[in-house]
Amino acid sequence: MGRKIFISYKYGDTGVLALDNKYGTKVRDYVDKLQTLIDAGDHINKGEQDGQSLADFEDEAIASRLRDKIYDSSITIVLISKNMKSLYLNEKDQWMPWEISYSLKEHSRDGRTSLTNAVLAVVLPDEYGSYEYYITQNVACGSTSYNTPFLFNIIRENMFNMKAPDTKDCNGNTIFYGRHSYIHNVKWGDFITAIDANLDIATSINSNIINYTIVKTLR
Repeated sequence: MGRKIFISYKYGDTGVLALDNKYGTKVRDYVDKLQTLIDAGDHINKGEQDGQSLADFEDEAIASRLRDKIYDSSITIVLISKNMKSLYLNEKDQWMPWEISYSLKEHSRDGRTSLTNAVLAVVLPDEYGSYEYYITQNVACGSTSYNTPFLFNIIRENMFNMKAPDTKDCNGNTIFYGRHSYIHNVKWGDFITAIDANLDIATSINSNIINYTIVKTLR
């Protein structure tokens, strides 16, 4: 049985590595590429285009726009890109935080309740092919560091949120082991070589959601 997948992304961000030598590649092109790679039995629904400000929308109007797109999905893929945040706009005035918040909430319709989605963060390379705007390697500790302050709050608050994480100290840094985050990170290059395996990781984490402190509401 196919999975229903919702993809949240910054439509017009061009700060990504060119796909197939295409000049002016946007994040939307990565969505199109993903559609060609994902199992034919899986159904993809895409997030809102980002040209419209939400400043004048009521919360319920936003929820109504998202309800039909996200309600039947079980997995949300968030495409992390270097310019996904509009720094001059409040996060509540941008689509991606709302899409993620709605994915994390439970919703009832016609006597049926939609549970919290599994959420997977797929990190796109920037225009130079680098992930270091967000992911770097701590060679001394043999660990990976994530620039979480760069993220939308709703994403950041659902990372490193395991209630009883396995941690160790290394040179004054706290190193987390295992599935420490509800929103699991994977680089695009690693994701496309093992799509089903990475979706299964997100689904497995979701099945153990009780072990995580989930933030569902925009602050």
